[in-house]
Amino acid sequence: MTDTLIKDTTANPAPLGLLGFGMTTVLLNIHNAELIPLSSMILAMGLFYGGLAQVIAGIMEWKKGNTFACTAFTSYGLFWLTLVGLLVMPKAGWWATETDPQSLGFFLLMWGIFTLVMFIGTLKMPNRPLQFVFGSLTLLFFLLAASDFTGSATLGIIAGWEGIICGASAIYTGLAQVLGELNQPKAA
Repeated sequence: MTDTLIKDTTANPAPLGLLGFGMTTVLLNIHNAELIPLSSMILAMGLFYGGLAQVIAGIMEWKKGNTFACTAFTSYGLFWLTLVGLLVMPKAGWWATETDPQSLGFFLLMWGIFTLVMFIGTLKMPNRPLQFVFGSLTLLFFLLAASDFTGSATLGIIAGWEGIICGASAIYTGLAQVLGELNQPKAA
């Protein structure tokens, strides 16, 4: 009997997911910080790079057997698709009313709780930048939820600036993985 060794030669999907999340998060939070208006640019990023690209990265992580990354990327990709749907569908006439701030607050609170549990999971990993991404994202969701619950524009602006930091940390983490891989010696 002969043993067969199967080597996974597929690319690491994590940078795609981290960059899709990070860049979209930065852009939305530049809006939340009241530096730019909400526009089709942000919504398109939410649909395609924040949404679709992360779902693809999550499916690729599933294929690699990485349950944590599969759950994270697929969930946050679907978060972006849902968020864009909540913003666009009422304007397209698919629902009679827009999502009220209290409902949006509960939506964001649930994502904050989910992210808090995922953050706890990162504490088992040696990747400090990834821990920062999840820790700052947890804070972001809770700040956004509190802003919606209280109607505080100031809290929303603070959340926007914190979200820029969170998104930038995901961009850093994703690019560090790409550049780190480029500097690894290739096996013959």
